[in-house]
Amino acid sequence: MREILGRRRRLRFRRGARTARLDAAVTFAVAWNWPVLPGAGLRTTTRTAAGLKVLSRTAAGLRVLFRPDAEPVCSCPDPDCVVPGAHPYDPGLLAATTDERMVRWWWTGRPDAPVLLATGGGAPCAVSLPASAGARALAALDATGMRLGPVIATPTRWSILVAPYDLERLGELLYAKDSVPSSLRFHSEGGYLPLPPSTAGSGRVRWERAPLAGSARPWLPDVEAVVDALVEASTSTPGGGSRLAY
Repeated sequence: MREILGRRRRLRFRRGARTARLDAAVTFAVAWNWPVLPGAGLRTTTRTAAGLKVLSRTAAGLRVLFRPDAEPVCSCPDPDCVVPGAHPYDPGLLAATTDERMVRWWWTGRPDAPVLLATGGGAPCAVSLPASAGARALAALDATGMRLGPVIATPTRWSILVAPYDLERLGELLYAKDSVPSSLRFHSEGGYLPLPPSTAGSGRVRWERAPLAGSARPWLPDVEAVVDALVEASTSTPGGGSRLAY
């Protein structure tokens, strides 16, 4: 009975997670006018040679059981994908849309797919950095009284959403710096970013700073307002944290 109840709870949780992605994608696209598309997503493989467990000793020796270990990998064809699940594959990035019917069709057919934001143009841009540096940067910005918009977090990286900027404007900002850590990444036109409540190879995507409840469209700071703190936090973080994985 306990096993049956446990299965039912897991099924309800999975259905809730799937519905949450569809609802979130519709909110992003329709209410906030953010172009979205489904990411490649994850699939599970099994490694049958992993982990042998001794069951009992017999006259012939040890009797063992192979325990397959489930390992999530990217659904794309690249076996060495560096951002598993969290990138466009089919459809491609240019398919990103704010059309509600298309969004519902995508996530009805692929309810587990991550929700990706196509950054730039009229959509939000972002600056991402290693999680430890992100925590330091937010603390520094809070200390100055800086108003921030939404902040997205994964176990490995944090992303600060900012108002749209172009590469020329970004280049002028970075040219004025003595150095820019390689761990900083700038997501502008032609880029993408996984949005909550997605799951990627590095783990769950969540809000570190959620948009204000009921907001018609989240307010975003200019990139000039935050880039100094992000560069400083990344520069002073031990190890540099240049890992790409979202």
